[in-house]
Amino acid sequence: MVRNILRFTALILPLMAFSGTVGAKDNVEIRISGHFFAEPATVQLIVAVEPNAENRTLRVEADGDNMFCATELSLAGDREQRLHTIQFKNLAAGEYTLRAQVLSTSSVRSQAEQGIMVTGDGTSPSGW
Repeated sequence: MVRNILRFTALILPLMAFSGTVGAKDNVEIRISGHFFAEPATVQLIVAVEPNAENRTLRVEADGDNMFCATELSLAGDREQRLHTIQFKNLAAGEYTLRAQVLSTSSVRSQAEQGIMVTGDGTSPSGW
């Protein structure tokens, strides 16, 4: 019995570490196929944002050990489309946290995060 619990825990914990977390209001979600990419990585993700009159900005970040990039999109509140495609190019080797934040005029309304890994030796000629 104890062995089964340990096996279950060993299988589930890594999956939980790489699964996206959603903000308290469940207004934003990151969708990505895969968690491992080869350097120089092009990572395309879809960010689902629940339309709401208070939504003004979608900020998406790739926050890595040695590299950071971000983009922002203006949102039209409750008239905005639900799905947004974002692409980060030439990501160097390392661990990254992908972060999507929905902002109102005064605060962060909700946030989602998901971890990815870019493999390589860090000497990619295309670098950035």
